[in-house]
Amino acid sequence: MWLNQLWFVLYVVIIGGYVILDGFDLGVGMLSPFVARSDHDRRVLLNSIGPVWDGNEVWLVLGGGALFAAFPFVYASLFSGFYLAHMAVLLVLILRAVAIEFRSKRESARWRTTWDWFFTISSTGIAFLLGVALGNVLRGVPIDDQGNLNVDFLSLLSPYALLLGVAAVLMLALHGGIFLTMKVSDELLGRVEQLVPRLMVAFFVVMTAVIAWTLFLPEDFAQNFRDRPWTAVFPAAAFVAVLVAWRSIRASEHGRAFLASASMIGLLMASVAAALYPVMLPASNDAANSLTIYNAASTQETLTVMLVVAVIGMPFVLLYTAGVYYFFRGRVQLDEDSY
Repeated sequence: MWLNQLWFVLYVVIIGGYVILDGFDLGVGMLSPFVARSDHDRRVLLNSIGPVWDGNEVWLVLGGGALFAAFPFVYASLFSGFYLAHMAVLLVLILRAVAIEFRSKRESARWRTTWDWFFTISSTGIAFLLGVALGNVLRGVPIDDQGNLNVDFLSLLSPYALLLGVAAVLMLALHGGIFLTMKVSDELLGRVEQLVPRLMVAFFVVMTAVIAWTLFLPEDFAQNFRDRPWTAVFPAAAFVAVLVAWRSIRASEHGRAFLASASMIGLLMASVAAALYPVMLPASNDAANSLTIYNAASTQETLTVMLVVAVIGMPFVLLYTAGVYYFFRGRVQLDEDSY
């Protein structure tokens, strides 16, 4: 059953890749009202992510495809039980894309301001909804013995899930701010550098509350954390990464700060995966109904074919991604083709 374990790891890597890459896009959108003072500033922020934002979202599509093919029962339960939540995520994803593309189509200040707010609100909404979704997964959801998930939208908004949503917003806002230190300059850079340490403090406080609350949850997730002391390595390393990012920002070593921020996100994702394993979707009503990497997986033949396709295709995805970031490296310089 090593293929089940491998695809679990690959799925976590793909989702982690999405959160790291599209996460700083969302962070830039959330920070726009707080650091931009003029139309020029807002255009600089848009163009800092302009060449990469749509490519970053490919990782979300890839994650959905991998879940559908490798763990179809988890996919079916999530997309049927969280139907309204998924529609909300799709709505804000569409609004964000439209805001980015429409914003500079007209010179009108009212037109641009309207789309700027859509950009900020939709970016915040995506981060918040993804955090709420993770909070519900960690707490567990009611699943019957047929794998059916029966929840209503309001029941998803528990205090714990809402706290995870706030933590996600702060984490990605911080990640976006650190990304901007590599892309903007002059007074705009100074405002971003002043804001980033404050975001670090806020994220640290909220994340500490999340970890404390998680450890006292009655569900199996918290028990797994207590039974597997080695999983503490991941959050401890994530804390070290935050400290490295802090020192790097103070030393104006922006590239190292961004790598530390990306590492922090990856390590936090690894913490969740390690504590959940082998469960992918915990059942809150009966642990026997939980969907795991074994009872929710495709056949071994399907997983084998998928692995062959991944081995062939993933290098192209990574090469394309690396190429885009290489060619569009450096600080933003506006021209006639810019947003």
